[in-house]
Amino acid sequence: MSETAVVTGGTGGIGLETALGLAAAGFAVTVVGRDHVRGAGAVERISAVNPARPARFLCADLSSLDQVRSLAAQIADDHAASGEPLALLVNNIGAMFAERRILDGVEASFVVNHLSPYLLTELLLPTLRAGAPSRIVNVTSGAVGVAKRDFDAVEPPGGYYGFHHYGRAKLAHLAYTLELAARLDGTGVSVFAADPGGAATDMTDGTLTDPRIVSPALRLLWPLVRRRFARSTSGPASVAARPSITAATDGALTGRTGVVIGPEALPVAPFRPATDPRLAAAVRRLSETHAPVGARP
Repeated sequence: MSETAVVTGGTGGIGLETALGLAAAGFAVTVVGRDHVRGAGAVERISAVNPARPARFLCADLSSLDQVRSLAAQIADDHAASGEPLALLVNNIGAMFAERRILDGVEASFVVNHLSPYLLTELLLPTLRAGAPSRIVNVTSGAVGVAKRDFDAVEPPGGYYGFHHYGRAKLAHLAYTLELAARLDGTGVSVFAADPGGAATDMTDGTLTDPRIVSPALRLLWPLVRRRFARSTSGPASVAARPSITAATDGALTGRTGVVIGPEALPVAPFRPATDPRLAAAVRRLSETHAPVGARP
């Protein structure tokens, strides 16, 4: 019986490179994405790495919480029917927006970068527990360092700046990741965060040079910030995938949980604000309000 893995946003960029690495490690990989053509291409590449355990593609737009629910139900039903354990969930999905958008009544960056992977994870916890020992890997970002830390409301006050909103959503998800690790400690389900650093991907191509994504205060320092990100995004996605692959496969992490794997694919200290239990509690309240786990399609 093969170990199975699900990788969201797995049809391109870091997600695809993560899926390829997992296939090389022996996983039967399911990738999730929105585009059938990209999905077919990803499956062909992944299956070529591990022909004995062919990949599969599931189509879902994870900016829609209804589609997240349907996806979780399909994955859970498939594993219940096959008897194969789900050993790994990699929440790789992410997006940054230059202009404010609304999805399911909520600002889009918070939906895609936190609520969507939060909901998928919570809905799949029974399946992951049944497949224990299993792992959850949530992809984080250095952008948490510029995030507003106010989670009294789903969207902070003030103007919309995509980089800051992206970082805030990633901070919410990192706080959730660390809280989840503590909650699941002892269940056989280990939880990790993986920071890919920078990479040349569709999301970063041109985005970080768009002045609309940064606040006026940060814009004063933006030439320095831009040079930093220009350097860090010059590497291939295959390098940026190494932290996720390490978090998913490294035997040295067996029995550990709540570990952040940094861009060098080594454990690093978590961003301190994400360890604040008050911040984690505020994030959980928002999450339970706007993506209630009890709701079903």
